[in-house]
Amino acid sequence: MALAEVNHTDAPQRLLLDGQEVEWQLVRSPTAKKMRIKVGPDGVKVVLPEGRDSREAAAFIADNLHWIAEQLERTRKLLAARRPEKRADDHITFRGNEVAVRLVRSDDWRAPNKVVLDDGAITITCAPDSKTPVRRSLENWLRKQARERIAQHVEETFVRLKRKPNRIYVMGQRTKWGNCSGLGNLSFNWRLIMAPDYVLRYIVIHEMVHLAVPDHSRKFWLTVQSLCPDAERARQWLVANGQRLQSLELSVTE
Repeated sequence: MALAEVNHTDAPQRLLLDGQEVEWQLVRSPTAKKMRIKVGPDGVKVVLPEGRDSREAAAFIADNLHWIAEQLERTRKLLAARRPEKRADDHITFRGNEVAVRLVRSDDWRAPNKVVLDDGAITITCAPDSKTPVRRSLENWLRKQARERIAQHVEETFVRLKRKPNRIYVMGQRTKWGNCSGLGNLSFNWRLIMAPDYVLRYIVIHEMVHLAVPDHSRKFWLTVQSLCPDAERARQWLVANGQRLQSLELSVTE
């Protein structure tokens, strides 16, 4: 069985380059035919063929200082270009909690803007030349989150109320949180995803009950209360915070 060829790396050494110390390593190779210098993200290395003296490597380094300096600068620029650009975090309210919104622009990113919630923060990843405004990407993501959460509450309420809407719309109304049309369609304000979940649940139940009781009679309110014990608490939250939520403009530092 053939044994694998193994290169041996000596301890790092230092050289003075443009007034700064730069580390380099000697790599002894049993397969290399000639001496060569490698410059990359992991530093400067001199590959030394078997039987050659380490002093030759030091002299080889000294003879190629200008080329090494050029390659180190080129490597530095490439790494800087590939490193995602991170900016100061903005913050929004999501499901009642303040979360950071992080914008990451990456030269390696080729796909459409991507928004994810990870480790308690919303991260928007995009290419430096993305044509889609990041605020639009954030709003679209929030609308999707709202639709999913609303659908869950609609399904939960249907189990108890035995009424189901014809269609569900998630919209950007500036005067209403929800609505039930005469055709049995329900519409909800996407900004509700920024409110605590018990507030969103209350609005969904409120409009779902209108499928059975079209007015705001005593029967209506008793039905809402039986399905949503947090109804009064939710109404109070909307009185205190609703106007701020409706007028809030999404902001992402670019």
